Amino acid sequence: MSDAFTTRVVNFTTGHEETVLDLTHTCETFLNDAAAGRDGLLNVFVPHATAGVALIETGAGSDPDLLAALHTLLPADDRWQHRHGSPGHGRDHVLPALVAPHATLPVLAGRLELGTWQSVCLVDTNGDNTDRQVRLSFLG
Repeated sequence: MSDAFTTRVVNFTTGHEETVLDLTHTCETFLNDAAAGRDGLLNVFVPHATAGVALIETGAGSDPDLLAALHTLLPADDRWQHRHGSPGHGRDHVLPALVAPHATLPVLAGRLELGTWQSVCLVDTNGDNTDRQVRLSFLG
């Protein structure tokens, strides 16, 4: 593998509650090692059928607002045909259609280029799976 492409898998334990987990610092730490001051692209990928990646403001109420909106759009009830796991778990399998399991972000001079209030976040509504992986890949 050349220096132009570097990838790393990072493991997280998200717990049994729905969560929006800020990955921004993890992304920046990875880029410090991988980008070495270069321009390129960071791809953040969650290899799970029940989680996604979002760019949102955190800490000012947007993270619980996102979870509340997902409850409105994807109620945890018995309407879902996908029925294994906890009641309403089928909604977790629909989540990646609304919150994609990936994001590709610009990197300039080795630094992640986000808007002032943007954070890179793992969105996990599946309390049945507490262990998550995030693959970070830099191309530059």
